[in-house]
Amino acid sequence: MAGLTYRERMISRLRNRPDFLRILLACLFFGAASGIFQATLNNYLSDVHGLGAEARGWLEFPRELPGFLLIFVAGLMLTRLRESQMAAVAMVLSALGAVGLGYLSSGVGAVVFWIVLWSLGDHILFAVDGPLGLKLAREGGEGRRLGQLGGARNLGTIAGVGAVFLLARLRGDDFGLFYLIGGAAALGAGWFYFRLRVGRGDAPSRRLVFRREYGLFYAISALFGVRKQIFLAFGTWVLVSLHDVPVSTIALLYFIASTLGVVMRPLLGDVIDWLGERVVLAVDELMLLFVCLSYAFASDLLPAPWDLWWLYGAYVLDLVLFGLRVARVTYLKKIARDPADITPSVTLGITIDHAVAMSLPILSGYIWEAWGYRWVFLIAGAIALAGFFVCLRIRVPARPAACYPAAGEAGARVGADPVK
Repeated sequence: MAGLTYRERMISRLRNRPDFLRILLACLFFGAASGIFQATLNNYLSDVHGLGAEARGWLEFPRELPGFLLIFVAGLMLTRLRESQMAAVAMVLSALGAVGLGYLSSGVGAVVFWIVLWSLGDHILFAVDGPLGLKLAREGGEGRRLGQLGGARNLGTIAGVGAVFLLARLRGDDFGLFYLIGGAAALGAGWFYFRLRVGRGDAPSRRLVFRREYGLFYAISALFGVRKQIFLAFGTWVLVSLHDVPVSTIALLYFIASTLGVVMRPLLGDVIDWLGERVVLAVDELMLLFVCLSYAFASDLLPAPWDLWWLYGAYVLDLVLFGLRVARVTYLKKIARDPADITPSVTLGITIDHAVAMSLPILSGYIWEAWGYRWVFLIAGAIALAGFFVCLRIRVPARPAACYPAAGEAGARVGADPVK
């Protein structure tokens, strides 16, 4: 490839590695669908259906129920389907949920049904996207590979929230159109996942795995459930309900964070490979503590509009730091006794984080209504501080217990030679 530019070399590599190109495109389309949904949901619930903070907290219970039940759903699917096929089915479910939410939600009951359907697809994908990325990673480069896929997902989010921002400015908050576009993007992701060949020659994953030596992974999964719900449910709710931030601005914040994520997520993946999961996850908990304190006290310490700008910064920072969640998967891969443990263990981790995620918003919504929003974030900050000390206990064995075949061998078997 002498004489070729960097761009030309990358295009040539992707053409010769069809599975890597397919999974990049799948992540791109999924990022667009997910970005549209997350950037508009709180405004949709508040503006169209008039939900308050307590009702918003209660809605998280059915929304997160598929994640809690994922260990049973994914266990059943693994008896019949490969991870790539599960991802394709997941995207079809999410597409149906998005379109139903946009056009078939005349009452709160219908809203709950379609959100649960979207959430089911979303959570099935979460169980398999990490393991799929690991199958296309070289030994020692797991963080880089998952970071690259996260960067592609962020690029898709830019397209999705950019479309929301422009359409909201041109047509107003047309939620039906927003969710129609999101559903189409989810179907596009499903098509590319369906065409993946990686893993066709692998032994099937186990349906259910619980091992004591994975205990720290389970604890970290529970901590992620706290972090996710504070951000998704109540971080955005501070902006929408207390500061009347419109959907176009929420979309713009997602756009900014996703633009940063295109560059930052691959870099964060390199940082995971370089510093290790212990340092990365511990620092992440400290940053979450900073974000929680910002939500709690920004309006007390800063005058308007500087308090709102500070909250915007905390919101974007938290979104970017979500890229560090792949450290959980790379940590599991390094301690796993058997590669067949990885997908069901990720699934159990999701179930654990949703056991937290389903109960925390209900309690937090009650605390918000009874004592004010600051206590929600103070409690979350205390949990983040405890999580810092949990993450300091992480130890990775000198020699990984479970290794996928070397990158070249994997490529020869599945027809996709992973690239660095």
